[in-house]
Amino acid sequence: MQVHATILGRPSPVTRALGHGAGSAAERGDARLGELLADVVLMDLQLGAGIDGVEATRRIASPDVHVLVLTTYDTDAGITRAIEAAAAGYLLKAERPEELFAAIRAAAQGRTALSAPVAGRVMDRMRGTAGPSLTDRDILGQLARGLGNREIARALFISEATVKTHLGRIYAKLGVDTRAGAVAVAKEQRLLP
Repeated sequence: MQVHATILGRPSPVTRALGHGAGSAAERGDARLGELLADVVLMDLQLGAGIDGVEATRRIASPDVHVLVLTTYDTDAGITRAIEAAAAGYLLKAERPEELFAAIRAAAQGRTALSAPVAGRVMDRMRGTAGPSLTDRDILGQLARGLGNREIARALFISEATVKTHLGRIYAKLGVDTRAGAVAVAKEQRLLP
């Protein structure tokens, strides 16, 4: 089987190895994205200013063009948004090349392809067993103390961006969209001491 693939997103070691293309069209939100001559499009979630990878996926995905998200972000929110936008799969850039190529071939055949950690997260979520991780619990504890992102980052010796990533995961896992809501649900579920 011969598969034609196009990669949309910022250059990375993976995309440079595979051949990076059409990224600027995605960043501009170019209407011609839906006319790509590719069986499979590898889509980064972070495209730069303008359109994001989920919106580009929504515009490109069709019965003839399968979009595989290829990213470093494995947040529940990112996975959910990509799948809802008709992505054929969700892969992490840490994948071994042979796994990546197998996923591309699977997508070209209309099958779903998920990285093992992503598949685990999806299964946990479907089973309702996805609970906050240890770091999530640490962040919840700091939230309960009323600390902001910068103070939480300092207290836990992590970056502010990492705090924001965990907050997104916490919100998704607890089904809330505010800090106060996260603390309230965490207390209800006895996730806080």
